Amino acid sequence: MGLYDRDYARGDSFTHESASRSDSQIISFVKETYKLFAASMMAGAVGAYVGVPIAGSIAAWFIPLMILEIGLLIGLHFVKHKPGINLAVMFGFVFMTGLMLAPLLSRTLGMSGGGTIIGNAFAMTSVIFGAMSFYAIKTTKDFSGYGKPLMIALFVIMGFSIINLFLGNPMLHIIISGAVVVLFSILVTYDTQNIIKGLYETPIDGAIALYLDFLNIFTALLQLFGIFGNSDD
Repeated sequence: MGLYDRDYARGDSFTHESASRSDSQIISFVKETYKLFAASMMAGAVGAYVGVPIAGSIAAWFIPLMILEIGLLIGLHFVKHKPGINLAVMFGFVFMTGLMLAPLLSRTLGMSGGGTIIGNAFAMTSVIFGAMSFYAIKTTKDFSGYGKPLMIALFVIMGFSIINLFLGNPMLHIIISGAVVVLFSILVTYDTQNIIKGLYETPIDGAIALYLDFLNIFTALLQLFGIFGNSDD
């Protein structure tokens, strides 16, 4: 679900120059970015909480709601420098991502041990996210040159995802979900280093990048755990 979202947060990291930023400015930038990321996580959780009881209606209106979600994401790009409006649009977008995740969450909750599956997927996502963030901080390896290969990999996965919408092949779905986990785990490292270096234009850009990394890993793991958990019944 959210694969199409990732390209937004990538754009500015290729072009924005951080040479003019002082160390204190970068530290302030990083703090603000992670504050917004934490707030985004909470807003997304609220969206999911609100959406689960009405998951059927969300599924029925999936395409219009998806268009609204994409519209908010695109709109955020144009208002990110406008105080107040930028946060309203950002939180509106992350709320929508939680809302759009509700049908999958509801379906998983309907499985035997569904709550445990969701909890395990979230816990595993948190471990991966934390480990890759820690690696990004500690490693001497520079991931800044990985942008283009990672984007190519993203588009390849998106292409196979679209193809599988028509094929409905369970094995291909498992492979795609696994590839999503691997790709976005690497993107956590890539984005974390870009944030630390101040390579994003605004803290909102960095926060959304991290949020989408977390969301895509969680969604893919939830699908994988749901598939294998359901097959045990």
